[in-house]
Amino acid sequence: MEQIISKCGYRCDLCPAYGPNIKSDADKQRMCEAWTNYFGSQIQPQDITACAGCLKGDGNPNCEIRTCADEKGLENCAHCEAFACDKLKAKMNIVEEKVKDISSIPEEDYNLFIKPYLGKECLIKIREGLNLA
Repeated sequence: MEQIISKCGYRCDLCPAYGPNIKSDADKQRMCEAWTNYFGSQIQPQDITACAGCLKGDGNPNCEIRTCADEKGLENCAHCEAFACDKLKAKMNIVEEKVKDISSIPEEDYNLFIKPYLGKECLIKIREGLNLA
């Protein structure tokens, strides 16, 4: 599957809630258990609907980052002259704040439930490839 990078740098294509990644109710159950374990989420499996990603107008409708990037006409926040603004910093650091020791997470869980939300790493890689001079 092609990389799908959200406005904040999350990897939609890797996210377990992204539509094509949900194959069964068991997937939803595992997702909820992992999100509870790693992020303290209280979402129930029956409340999970397949997400198309913010680039297609789905995801959190109240996301300030998406709204800001859309208003500025940006593909994602890596292209912004105010890169790493306070709003973005808060979102980019969610994984680091919630998961204190990533090294203790089993590789499969890391790939499924942590890696999709490493927006900071993703956006920094994009910025490194841009000619911002």
